[in-house]
Amino acid sequence: MTECIIEAKSVHKRFGKHKVLTGVDLCVPRGAVVGLLGTNGSGKSTLIKCLLGLLKPDAGDILTLGEDPWDFTAVAKERLGYGPQEAKLYPWMKSGQIVDYTAAFYPKWDGAWATELMDRWDVETDKRAGTLSVGQLQKLSLVLALGHRPELLVLDEPVASLDPKARREFLRSLVEITDDEQHTVLFSTHITSDLERIATHVAFLRDGVISFFGGLDELKEQVKRLRITAEIDLPATFNVPGAMRIEVNGRTALVAIPQVSDPLVESLRHDWQANVTVEDLNLEEIFLEFHDA
Repeated sequence: MTECIIEAKSVHKRFGKHKVLTGVDLCVPRGAVVGLLGTNGSGKSTLIKCLLGLLKPDAGDILTLGEDPWDFTAVAKERLGYGPQEAKLYPWMKSGQIVDYTAAFYPKWDGAWATELMDRWDVETDKRAGTLSVGQLQKLSLVLALGHRPELLVLDEPVASLDPKARREFLRSLVEITDDEQHTVLFSTHITSDLERIATHVAFLRDGVISFFGGLDELKEQVKRLRITAEIDLPATFNVPGAMRIEVNGRTALVAIPQVSDPLVESLRHDWQANVTVEDLNLEEIFLEFHDA
């Protein structure tokens, strides 16, 4: 049976009359690296804050690290790392002082690892936080989230302000920390190419619920695009069972389908006297097909 490091059941959250989460169900298994995808305003940050006890859900149940996050014990907090979308740090303190101050709260803080991350990401220890650029602040925030090698790491748009070199180093660090398959990561991002490099699972948040959750490799193996070219014009009523989207243009059609099979392809070839090509999709294309379905 899968052990859920994060488990959410029928979670609801609204702000005034605006419903943001309308029944989220989610199980993040131990050792997974889960990418949370959704459009702007879909509720990704709200969900993350509910999972961490920073917001209280209006309804539903959440267990994070086996505890209700609204009543986290000190022990649970020591096992958790969090990188917010906007880093808000003490502007009068130097970067090195902020790291030392944060380290005092974690008995298992790995000072050598934190120093290595600071060096990798070119974070200057003698500069006051108030003088750092947005990108530098984000890198410092990630050092604080990773420095104690947390059992569960939750990140909200962690690379939005990072340059390509810093993003590459960040992804490298995530791979290192999760290599033992005992450390779990949940992070939201709009950069799907990053997810494809390191994620084991993806979750799509749409209309206030998780519309898809599963392994990334399995998802890419299942969801395909069919490019169909017939000898005569295809009718406007052209249909493929189970298709998420069909686009017909004369003798050609593009069909996005969540589960392709050899019998289906052969049937299309036979029924329409058509050439049928099966095309792979990248994660961004798959997400858009699910979102528009």
